[in-house]
Amino acid sequence: MRKKLIAGNWKMHLSADEAVELAKSIVSAAGDNGPDVLLCPSFTLLSYVKHVVTGSRVAVGAQNVYWEPKGAFTGEISASMLVDAGCSHVIIGHSERRQYFGETDASVNRRTRAALDAGLVPIVCVGETLEEREEGHTEEVIEQQISGAFERFTAEDMQKIVVAYEPVWAIGTGKTATPDTAQQVHALIRSWITERYSDKVAQEIRILYGGSMKPSNAVELLSQEDIDGGLVGGASLKADQFSEIIKAAR
Repeated sequence: MRKKLIAGNWKMHLSADEAVELAKSIVSAAGDNGPDVLLCPSFTLLSYVKHVVTGSRVAVGAQNVYWEPKGAFTGEISASMLVDAGCSHVIIGHSERRQYFGETDASVNRRTRAALDAGLVPIVCVGETLEEREEGHTEEVIEQQISGAFERFTAEDMQKIVVAYEPVWAIGTGKTATPDTAQQVHALIRSWITERYSDKVAQEIRILYGGSMKPSNAVELLSQEDIDGGLVGGASLKADQFSEIIKAAR
């Protein structure tokens, strides 16, 4: 049975003091058992949050990574720098990166490769827009994204990766895919991995739901066969709400 992972994507929010207080509350909520818990603050907050969670069950991840190990790339951050900052995970290909910063399946592939080579666990995001869903292209879009993201990756590589399905139309809108709808896409992703690699790899990989998970829908979403946790946005910024989602996963 795959252990649940509840990851909080704090995006571009919080001061250092706010981050420290929130991290302390989440460490307390995580307790000594239950799902794996991950916090992904902005780069400037990584060291503060890492200091708070050290010795607890809570891990720290970043929200992006560049594929080159070093060089004249102003504004970017390398995988080795994230490791040095105490990260164990990194989010790659989030829909906001695709929408606002020109992220492509090819660049997702390169970032994921760099993360793996540095020993980081990539959380690779895929998802369709509302227009693509309404036109019946969900399956086509998802398969294109995962095919591009994981091109030339081995089964051994895949065993070190987490996938997050985030329907773009459900991010920051308050809309949420129904549990059945989310389960269908998660099952599609797992089926693709089975076909390209093996059933063993597909059954081991964790696939998170990333479209407005909150306390009111967490139990039902997390009860689905192929939903192995959540990549939580807005609700991860509120200690009480994120704690309820952790409890739901438990």
